[in-house]
Amino acid sequence: MTEIPSFTGDASPFGGGDPYADYRTADFPFTHHVDLADRRLGAGVIAANDEFFAERENLLVPEPAHFDPERFGHKGKIMDGWETRRRRGVSAEQPHPTDEDHDWALVRLGAPGVVRGIVVDTAHFRGNYPQAVSVEGASVPGSPSPEDLLSGDVKWTTLVPRTAVGGHAANGFEVTLEQRFTHLRVNQHPDGGIARLRVYGEVVPDPAWLTACGTFDLVALENGGRVEDASDRFYSPATNTIQPGRSHKMDDGWETRRRRDRGNDWISYHLVEQAEIRAVEIDTAYLKGNSAGWAALSVRDGDSGDWAEILPRTRLQPDTNHRFVLASAPRASQVRIDIFPDGGISRLRLFGSLTEQGAASLAARHHELGG
Repeated sequence: MTEIPSFTGDASPFGGGDPYADYRTADFPFTHHVDLADRRLGAGVIAANDEFFAERENLLVPEPAHFDPERFGHKGKIMDGWETRRRRGVSAEQPHPTDEDHDWALVRLGAPGVVRGIVVDTAHFRGNYPQAVSVEGASVPGSPSPEDLLSGDVKWTTLVPRTAVGGHAANGFEVTLEQRFTHLRVNQHPDGGIARLRVYGEVVPDPAWLTACGTFDLVALENGGRVEDASDRFYSPATNTIQPGRSHKMDDGWETRRRRDRGNDWISYHLVEQAEIRAVEIDTAYLKGNSAGWAALSVRDGDSGDWAEILPRTRLQPDTNHRFVLASAPRASQVRIDIFPDGGISRLRLFGSLTEQGAASLAARHHELGG
């Protein structure tokens, strides 16, 4: 296994030009998973003990942190992240904080699941980042308040032990726990600033909720669907096609580079579990001169075997949501969309319900992971 790169120490003071020119980052092996702390999935930073210089909500902003060297307010430099005041000791004789002193923020994951990796991003925090960070996780049903989570009745499990981090860097941590989490507690020791938090993992939905829903979107990220592979991710990730809600702009969908051969582009998906598909939506919203020309859908049950076509090659219109009611209800656990010859789609929705086998498998995994 490749060792996760780590960064420590200050970055140089900003000297002008591109603030990301000296940003320290790496390719982490877990970033192909969905960000469980994505605001689009309903994630939120529900509490923090201190946010004197910069608000806690900045942690989950989808875009990279922005730096404006001229932006100051009545409290000082305004940073695009979460930044606390400097901690002090109890007296002139003890001016430094203790080893136990730290700041914290509580994060509600947008979709509960198994965490595979965490990135604590200190972009633009060059000399005012925390000395170390740690992350804990908990699994709490319902919609607990911050007081509930801090009551002492909640079991917190360490995902990232206290670890030194670097300034102006993407600090990545692999997580190997096979547990389902709903909330995280992010700690910075003793104080400082964090620009962004990303929590990569696999969604594990509540089977009771999906059973109550009956018919639902079987491939949606929030319901446990996922992208298995894609032919092209040049302009945007294939995962965008199963994000919640409608696309709001062109790069909120999936767009491929222009093909100069006779092939075609495609995405393969894994449904939440084995299910019967009854209706399909293929949306090309905001893709006007670059939408796919045609699309076809195929399914299979299991990780091998032949693909069976359930929607033949069909003409797509730009910036349009296309709806199809299937004549039968094919049983499947995997789906593939082929677009011809290239271009993009913004969303794919597959409406149906779990089979008896699929529901049993989902319930067993939910129980196994502590849900």
